[in-house]
Amino acid sequence: MFSKIRITILFLSLLCCHIGFTQNYKYPSYRGLVMAGYQGWFNTSEDGANRGWHHYQRRGKFAPGSLEVDLWPDMTEYKKSYNTPFQYADGTTAKVFSSYDKSTVDLHFKWMKDYGIDGVFMQRFIAEIRNPSGMQHFNTVLKNAMAAAKKEGRAICIMYDLSGMNPQDTALLLEDIDNLNVQYSLLDRKAKKSPTYLHENGKPLVAVWGVGFNDRRKYGFGEAAAIINGLNRRGYSVMLGVPTYWREFGSDALRNDSLHTLIKQCAIVAPWQVGRYDSKSYPKINQLIQKDIAWCADNNIGYVPLSFPGFSWKNMNGQNAHTVDREDGNFFWKQVAGAKNARATMLYIAMFDEMNEGTSIFKCATQSHLPLNPDGSFVEIDDQRGSDYYLWLAGQAANWFHGKSGYGDEKPVR
Repeated sequence: MFSKIRITILFLSLLCCHIGFTQNYKYPSYRGLVMAGYQGWFNTSEDGANRGWHHYQRRGKFAPGSLEVDLWPDMTEYKKSYNTPFQYADGTTAKVFSSYDKSTVDLHFKWMKDYGIDGVFMQRFIAEIRNPSGMQHFNTVLKNAMAAAKKEGRAICIMYDLSGMNPQDTALLLEDIDNLNVQYSLLDRKAKKSPTYLHENGKPLVAVWGVGFNDRRKYGFGEAAAIINGLNRRGYSVMLGVPTYWREFGSDALRNDSLHTLIKQCAIVAPWQVGRYDSKSYPKINQLIQKDIAWCADNNIGYVPLSFPGFSWKNMNGQNAHTVDREDGNFFWKQVAGAKNARATMLYIAMFDEMNEGTSIFKCATQSHLPLNPDGSFVEIDDQRGSDYYLWLAGQAANWFHGKSGYGDEKPVR
C-alpha cells in the first residue's frame, strides 16, 4: 500500500513538473495572436551606429525632396530625438528617432502593450548582417527588443529576410541563429532568458522570408532547403514567407513544385501580399485566402494571412509610384474582417514601423503636424483620428482574434 501511494505521488509530481516545464514560455503558439513586422532599421547621423541617415536618406542625401520615408513619426513621446534638415511651417526643426536607441525600442514595445498588439517579428536582413556595421546595428536592436518584450510581456520572434542574399550566405544564417541561441537560449525549454519568445508545435519559431518569388533572386530552392532543414534539425519550427500566389504558381511565384515541398516541411506559411491589391480588388484575394487555408488544413500547416493599412513609396520611387489608399482605416479593417471570415486563426500586420513603404501602424504625424517637403509628399493621417489610430485599430483586431465579441465587417468606432 505504501509503495502504491509513493508511486502515485511520484507520478503526480512528475506530471506537475512536466506541465510546468512545457508552459514556462508565455506564447506556445501563433494561433490566436495578432503580430506585426518590425523593421528596426532607421539610423541618424549622430546615433553612434556610424550608418548615417540609413533608411531616411535617398541616394545618400536626407533633405526636403530627397528622402525615403513616406510617413513622418510622431515624436511627442520619444526620450531621444535628432534634428533633421526639415522644418515645420512655423520654422521649427523637425526631429526623428533612431532604431539604434534603447529608449526607442522600449517605447515601441510599450505601445504594443498599451494597445493590445501581441508582439512582433524582428526583421533580420541577411544582406545587412553579413557586414560588420549591419550586424552591430541589428544585434543592438534585437538585444533591446528582447529585453523590452520580456518587460512588456510581448511575443517576439526572429524573421530572416533573404532579400539580397547570396548562395554562400546560407551558412551565415545558420551560424547566426546558433549565436543567437547562445545569447538568448532560444532552445531552452525552461525559457528563463527569453520567456516571451514565440513557439509553435512545442518549438521556438523562426521565420524565413523570401522563398519562391520570381524576381530573379540569386538564391534558389536548394539554398532555401538547406536553411529550412538546418533549422528543423536544430529543433526550431519554421514559418515560411512566400509569394501571394504560392499555391497556384501565379504572377509573383516561381512555377516549381519545390515550393510546395518546402512549405510542407514548415509549421506555418505566410504569403506576402503588401501592394498586391486595393480595396476594390480585395474580394478576389479573399477568395484566394480561403482556398489557401483549405490547402493548408489538408496538409496540416498553419496559415497566416496579412493585413496592411495602405501602401506608398513615392519619396523613394517618384511621385507617380504605385500607392494603395488607407481609406481612413477602412481598407485595413476590410482585410482583418476578411481574414476572420475566412476562419484564419492568426494575423500578420505589415508593418509596425515601415515608413519607407508607407505601411506603418505606429504613431505617425497627422495632417497638420507634417514638416514641409517641397517636391515630395507624405501620407497624411487624419487629424481627427490621431497619430495612434492604426495602433488602436490593430489592437481591436487583436481583441477579435483573441475571441472577444462585438466585431464584424464594419470598422469599429473609437
